[in-house]
Amino acid sequence: MLTEKIGFIGAGQMARALAIGFVRAGLLGDEQLLASDPVAAAKAAFMAELPGARLLATNAEVAAKADVLFLATKPQQMPAVLAELRSHLAGRHLVISIAAGVRLAKLAEGLADKARAEPLRIVRVMPNTPCLVGQSASGYCAGGSATQTDVQLVGKLLSAVGKAFQVEEKLLDAITGLSGSGPAFVYVMIEALSDGGVRMGLPRDVATALAAQTVRGAAEMVLVTGEHPAVLKDRVASPGGPTIAGLQALESGGVRGALIAAVEAATKRSIELGG
Repeated sequence: MLTEKIGFIGAGQMARALAIGFVRAGLLGDEQLLASDPVAAAKAAFMAELPGARLLATNAEVAAKADVLFLATKPQQMPAVLAELRSHLAGRHLVISIAAGVRLAKLAEGLADKARAEPLRIVRVMPNTPCLVGQSASGYCAGGSATQTDVQLVGKLLSAVGKAFQVEEKLLDAITGLSGSGPAFVYVMIEALSDGGVRMGLPRDVATALAAQTVRGAAEMVLVTGEHPAVLKDRVASPGGPTIAGLQALESGGVRGALIAAVEAATKRSIELGG
C-alpha cells in the first residue's frame, strides 16, 4: 500500500474513476485522497463513492496537502489552473496531467515559478474510464525532471487499474484517439450488436448481455493468446457459414474504415486541444 497523499485538481468522471480504481486495487485508502472542483455535482459524486476522501475548497489547499497531484481538468481550463497552482508547488510534488493534448512543455511553462528552488517533476498520462473496473488501457510519458522513482510510481498506479505502457510523448495523442476515446467506440459497437439481436427477436436485456460478453470474451482471447485478431477471426469464419456472411456485411458497411477514421479523428482533435 502506498503512503503518499493523492490530490485531484478536478473531481469529474475520470478523476473519480482513477481514485476508485486505486482504492479498489488496494493501493490507497480513500482517506489518502484529496480533491477540489468548482462543480457541486462532481464533488457530490466523488464523496458518494469515496466517503473517506477530503474535498477542499481550493486547488491551492489540495496542492498544500498532497504529495502527488493529478491535473484532471479539461484542456481548455488548464492555462488558468496552471497559473493558479504555480506558486503553490514545490520540488516535493509529482504532478500528473491527464488532460488530452496538453504537452509536457506547456505544463512546465505554465507551472514555472522563479521562486521554486527545485525543478518540478511532471508526468503526462492518458488513461481511460475502464480503470473503474480494473481494465484501463493507459499510456504515459515523463518530463525531463521526473525521476525513475516517479516513473515507477506512475506505472504502479496505472498497472493497478489495467494495462499501462510508457511511450514517447509524440505517441500520446494516438493513445488518446485509440484507448482514451476507444471505450465510446466500443459502446457503440455493443449497442449495435444488441440492436441486431433485438432485430432478430432476442429480448433487449439478453441481447445486450450477450453482446457485451462477446466483446469481453473476444478481447480476452486476443490478450491471452497473443495471436493476431485476423487469425482468430478466420478461425470463427468457416467456409460458407453464418460468420463469413456477417463479415461481408461489415465490409460492405465500411465498419473497418469507419473505426480507423474514428481513431484518426479523435487523435487529430487531441492534437488541436494541445494548441
